[in-house]
Parts: sequence; C-alpha cells; structure tokens
Amino acid sequence: MDELAASAILLPIRAVISDFDGTLARGHVALPGLAAFYALLVQRRIAFTVVTNNTTRTPAQYAARLAGFGVALAPEQVLTASVATAAYLKEHFDAGAPLFVIGESGLRTELETAGFRLVDGAAGPVAAVVVGGDRGLTYAALKTAVRHILRGAVFIGTNPDLLVPDEDELVPEAGVNLAAIQAATGAAPLIIGKPERPLLDLAMARMGSTPADTAIMGDRAETDIAGGQRLGLTTILLTTGVDDAASSAAKGFVADLVAPGLDTLAAWWRVGERAV
Repeated sequence: MDELAASAILLPIRAVISDFDGTLARGHVALPGLAAFYALLVQRRIAFTVVTNNTTRTPAQYAARLAGFGVALAPEQVLTASVATAAYLKEHFDAGAPLFVIGESGLRTELETAGFRLVDGAAGPVAAVVVGGDRGLTYAALKTAVRHILRGAVFIGTNPDLLVPDEDELVPEAGVNLAAIQAATGAAPLIIGKPERPLLDLAMARMGSTPADTAIMGDRAETDIAGGQRLGLTTILLTTGVDDAASSAAKGFVADLVAPGLDTLAAWWRVGERAV
C-alpha cells in the first residue's frame, strides 16, 4: 500500500487503542519512534489508550514505564486484562467471593481492590479460578487450580495469548497456563481480554470515541486485529512483534494497514496532515 492510500485510511481517526508488548515496547526497551509517534498524536489531538492483555503489571506500572519512554499517560489511559477481569467478576460474583488466582501483582492487585478474597490453598470451595500470566508458576499452583475446577469452580482466563514479546525473544503468557489446566480438567476457560469486547468497549467509552473514528494497533493477529474487526474498528498491524502480513493472513485476519514500525505509521499520518 502506498503512503497516500495509507494516509486516507488514517485521516478519519480521532482515537487510537494500542497494544503494548511488541507494539510500543519489547520488555524494558521502547520500540523505535515511540516518543515521536506519541507527540504526533498529541499534536493532532488524537486520543490514545494503551490496552494490553498482559496481566503481570498494574496500569500505574505501565504508565511509569511509558513515562520513561517519553510518553506521558495517566494510569487511567492504560487498560489491562486484569482491569476487565475484575469488572466482569464484580458484575457476576458476590462481593468478597473467594478466588484462587494464578497470576502476578497486576492481576492480584486489581482483584483485591475489587473486594475479592484471594485464597492460596486447595481447602474449601472457591467461586472461580482466575488465570493470567505468571512467570513464577509452580506445579503446586497448577495442581490446586485443577482441583478447584474439578470441584466446580468457574474457570476464568484473563487472555488467550500463548506468547508475548520480551526484549529479544518470545516468552510464555497466560494462554500456556490455560492450555495446561484445560488439558487436565477438560474445562474451557471463559476469556475476558482481547479479542473479546470488554477491554475495547471500555477504552472507547473512556475516550468518547466510536468504531468509525477509532483505530486499534497491535502486533498480534488473533487478538488485536481480530478484536478490532469484531467491533468494526480500523485495524493496524505493526510487524514489530508476533505477526507479519503473511502470518496474520494465514490466521484469517487481514488488517486495514500493515506497518513495519511506528516511524512509518507516523510518516503516513504526516502525509494526511500536509494534505489537510
């Protein structure tokens, strides 16, 4: 696609939902052109919300990391699958319900703040087993999760991602944990994060945008691009993480735009700026 065609697609956009890992950064390293890209959005008064399936960190931790990259976002402009999971559980379970959680501080903090009681062992019933990414996952935790689900606990998955970019490699994410537990129990998890609606609907509500003027950009076809297509958003695949145009198409998802990086995307936007 030439830059004029790309610019025409971007011209109506007034709000951007962006993935984090593999799209804005890899681990602790910002991807090239991030600060300049964000400055362009600010200059053009385009609303911006980071929406990530990663549950290992809190929105405040993501905001602090972005500040170190030269991107000044409030924590409220960062939505994680943990935030959406806590909101779902508050709607469907009693206040203070006991939960068994596989996940790190980003998930546990959101659930505790929402008023749920997190239990560590297999004794006593729990309302749900909630599973996110967990870099310290143990056999004991897997065994406890399996026992609770076999006893009737609801099986909740924060997101289906199998791998997530981390600096120079791909590392296991929540989907790997979910697959192990599903194989052991025969139970399929209820997924809360992308490509399901809650995160994206909440992002648009906070920005006051509509599908017609909102774009989603990310590096993963089956979550970022699929989720955007379900809601009718403009979809932008950045080939800086998991997928490229070929692998995305092979998975059945063809994005409206495919860009090799943030610098190229910003350049396409500037073409439209010059034409206005």
